[in-house]
Amino acid sequence: MRLPNVQLLAKFPVKLVVIGATGVVMAGGAFAAYSFTRTHGAAVANAEPVVRPARVAEISYKTHGQTLLLAGTVVPRIESTLGFRVSGKIIQRSVDVGAVVKPGDVIAALDPADYQLAVDNARAALASAEADYVRAKADHERYLNLRGSMAFVPQTLDQRQSLASTALARMDQAKSQLASAENNLAYTVLRADAAGVVTSVQAEVGQVMAQGQGVIRLARTEELEILVGVPEHRLKAKGATFELWSDPGRHHAARLRELSPSADPVTRTYAARFSVLEPPQFIGLGMTATLGFERPDSTPVAEVPLSAIFQRGTQPAVWVVDRDTGMVELRPVTIARWRDDTAAILS
Repeated sequence: MRLPNVQLLAKFPVKLVVIGATGVVMAGGAFAAYSFTRTHGAAVANAEPVVRPARVAEISYKTHGQTLLLAGTVVPRIESTLGFRVSGKIIQRSVDVGAVVKPGDVIAALDPADYQLAVDNARAALASAEADYVRAKADHERYLNLRGSMAFVPQTLDQRQSLASTALARMDQAKSQLASAENNLAYTVLRADAAGVVTSVQAEVGQVMAQGQGVIRLARTEELEILVGVPEHRLKAKGATFELWSDPGRHHAARLRELSPSADPVTRTYAARFSVLEPPQFIGLGMTATLGFERPDSTPVAEVPLSAIFQRGTQPAVWVVDRDTGMVELRPVTIARWRDDTAAILS
């Protein structure tokens, strides 16, 4: 069957494929005209043939990269629960959910009365120990001056020296106890140890807290990641990039940092965390991002529009134009994969 009035390219490719134009493919129209002629006989044969336009496109087999797009969520790399290092009753809470804090900002405070008393007791014990040490040291030095006289006894010197050493040790112990009491007093004020955002509050004013019990949950913002579930057949994908739904069209680099060793029992995907190498200016926790993976395909395929795919029985086919004769032929093809608007022909 010949394509009437089709102007081919000056340099013909190996194959030319007829694709749809204005809703009707020229090759399909020629086939219908041929059937109609055989049915109605000579009357139709004498009529002017209907010429319908068709688009002819070059195709060539090339290797294409396969792209997988997955939806993920912006999450912090470190999200920790902050709590007091001592027990007590909360008298102040300075932050709420969503509050942005800096290192050193006050989160909450406990009643410091008992801890202040402990500091006072430790300071008094230190003063007493220092006085005992000063007296024992003076006694030891005075007895050393009696060496060589009839009043000097070596056993007494040993006793005075032992008393001075004991007094010194007690003074050091009192200093350590005072430092510990002062630390406990400082622990009654909970401060942020890093910049971040408060994601949850677990205690209120008036609540009695145990040592180490969580007060807030803080998500650090200095290092962000994209959390996504990766199918098992794409675990070895390379070259990940992402774009935020709030800022479409701008791609940013990401690198795989952590991959779960086991699949989720429901989704059968592996939880993966991708580090954001260069955070965009506008990015926040909980934002949705599209993560793209590139994987080169060594098998060459030919990309054609979906309008070029016809059906021959149960097998897909395309109309191919012979570059010498201008005749078209419906040839079966093997489809490697389907996309939204194109099909990849394997052979």
